[in-house]
Amino acid sequence: MAENSSLAIDPTSGFCRSNSTFYSKRNPIPLPKNESLDVTSFISARAHHGQIAFIDAATGRHLTFSQLWRAVDSVATSLSDMGIRKGHVVLLLSPNSIFFPIVCLSVMSLGAIITTTNPLNTPGEIGKQIADSKPVLAFTIAPLLPKLAGSTIPIVILDDDVNGSATGAKIVTTLHQMMKTEPSGSRVRDRVNQDDTATLLYSSGTTGASKGVVSSHRNLIAMVQTVINRFSLEVGERFICTVPMFHIYGLVAFATGLLASGSTVIVLSKFEMQDMLSTIEKYRATYLPLVPPILVAMVNAADQIQKKYDLSSLHSALSGGAPLSKEVIEGFLEKYPNVKILQGYGLTESTGIGASTDSLEESRRYGTAGMLSPSMEAMVVDPESGKALTVNQTGELWLRGPSVMKGYFSNPEATTSTLDSKGWLRTGDLCYIDQDGFIFIVDRLKELIKYKGYQVPPAELEALLLTHPEILDAAVIPFPDKEVGQFPMAYVVRKPGSKLSETQVMEFVGKQVAPYKRIRRVAFVGSIPKNPSGKILRKDLIKLATSASNL
Repeated sequence: MAENSSLAIDPTSGFCRSNSTFYSKRNPIPLPKNESLDVTSFISARAHHGQIAFIDAATGRHLTFSQLWRAVDSVATSLSDMGIRKGHVVLLLSPNSIFFPIVCLSVMSLGAIITTTNPLNTPGEIGKQIADSKPVLAFTIAPLLPKLAGSTIPIVILDDDVNGSATGAKIVTTLHQMMKTEPSGSRVRDRVNQDDTATLLYSSGTTGASKGVVSSHRNLIAMVQTVINRFSLEVGERFICTVPMFHIYGLVAFATGLLASGSTVIVLSKFEMQDMLSTIEKYRATYLPLVPPILVAMVNAADQIQKKYDLSSLHSALSGGAPLSKEVIEGFLEKYPNVKILQGYGLTESTGIGASTDSLEESRRYGTAGMLSPSMEAMVVDPESGKALTVNQTGELWLRGPSVMKGYFSNPEATTSTLDSKGWLRTGDLCYIDQDGFIFIVDRLKELIKYKGYQVPPAELEALLLTHPEILDAAVIPFPDKEVGQFPMAYVVRKPGSKLSETQVMEFVGKQVAPYKRIRRVAFVGSIPKNPSGKILRKDLIKLATSASNL
């Protein structure tokens, strides 16, 4: 907070009364002053003593740092020979692999823009992204070629299995051919500035249509610096990459950023619990990033897991996607006493950065998303009046800092409704910041249930339901009603053998909340639909509820 020393900032909460801004209590991150800098050059110039950059968990194949940077140089030369220039968009459609980073780093080193897409997306969804981002080249693996069948983009195959002629795809070469290119120092290089666009990632679209998030080299460099300073990494650290590399956190931390520290990243091409556990044992992994559902599964099956796998090398679990409850944290620590849990909060729009807990003690502020990340500022704003709030008051979280996106791709309306002229990003998350500077996310602003004009946060009712001894999981959604607007409806997963009734669920909650927050409808289900990062897919449940009520 030294740089803001002229302001009267409360050292315990980080709050400054004169401008209603919360400042990060962490040391600011050093950012390079050189304007002409791309993120690839920034990462490759970092000195460290690491040997192995990536290991393919399935085959054991690995890339040393020198092999990796040589490959990046070769592929960049080859892309340049193909006519790829600054500002061109290149699509990457692939599961996690040790080749994914080579493509990203090569493309960004030229000032070209990488756009990634989820291999599970339908050809229609991928087609929409192609129409929006207009890539001039695509990288994919042979089994995914049918997903690009409708497009005329030239394609580079990431694996050696080239049977593309069958799909009618326009295959120009393979990544392995490109990696054999002699790197050329004299290739055409456009000057790349930190403010130039580096990535174009499409936000999950859990609320409304998917939008392209434009992140600059400066944003990515800030993210890399934040990740590396957060973990103060020693050489010899080994991260398991369970996070999808097409996602902001996977792309910027695992596919690229961690390289700057000399750490080794062990890549799983898809997530299977058994594969993950045997990989930790086989490669003596030290850091495990995961999402809350995996953490819960590790607690529930801890006795079988520990009989079968040696996880003694593991010292940190990194959780993101949703805050962890006290029960989950303490359950995990009881079963895995030598592993500390660290949590993180961020959005695609903030390059995956926002808040984090950086020690076990911080994580034990149960339910917190953490303290503001270095160099990050926050405001808590009343969504109705637009007034900036103070400590322990709930409102929408606004963030400002070096990792906040440039805007949404060719969508000025969406950009102005999310980013204001002073650089504040409206996160759409309702939160409060406590007297010690810890952020607590209460709910998504757009998911609030509006009952007779009262606002009811579903997450609050879900947390309450999970305290019932017979409830395994729960989700609360707004149910449309002519008289009151919306009322809370609960989907409940009962524990095996439970005979819990709808009335008992409603009474359990009704005793503990204000009348307008009561649950007025209950349905029992086998499981709650969630996305890969553990967020409840409320829109699926809303569809289910409204279609069931029309029968």
